Amino acid sequence: MPNKDELKALRENMDKTITFLQGEYLSIRTGRAHPGLVNEIKVDYYGTPTPIKQIANVTVPEGRVLQIAPFDKSSLKAMEKAILAANIGMTPQNDGTNIRLTLPELTRERRVELTKLLAKKAEDARVAVRNCRRDTIETLKKQEKASEITEDDLKSLTKDVQDITDSYIKRIEEVYKVKEKEVLED
Repeated sequence: MPNKDELKALRENMDKTITFLQGEYLSIRTGRAHPGLVNEIKVDYYGTPTPIKQIANVTVPEGRVLQIAPFDKSSLKAMEKAILAANIGMTPQNDGTNIRLTLPELTRERRVELTKLLAKKAEDARVAVRNCRRDTIETLKKQEKASEITEDDLKSLTKDVQDITDSYIKRIEEVYKVKEKEVLED
């Protein structure tokens, strides 16, 4: 049955949505340091905007400290400037060979703001999943109209699409709850 391809494509698109959501959540600062906080900051490296992760090694020597060790020491000043310009709430400390970033403690108000941001990103992911569902069902309806599948196949496949959608909505909720708990921990 060629429509198993439609369901496979649906799952792949929904997997991409969850992967994207997890990536978005990585860039949201909790109380702990992790390289995802600075990975996408672009540094002017010989005239080319380059992500930090491509020109430096980012490590976490302590729970709330990020250490950035550039492969080319001449890029330290440009990295420092890019981090300041990114406005991530941390001031870089340059010791001549590395840059250290210390995460400040999160206030209660900031934690509440972050949970609202997390909820918005989760809702965006749910909308994306529902859009995938809508597109797949429209494709199936066109196939039924063109007599490529029967009306019974359409009903069965529509139910399968809804079941898949429900499982991905549940996964999004789980990802959200884990990150929310991480943000709210003192």
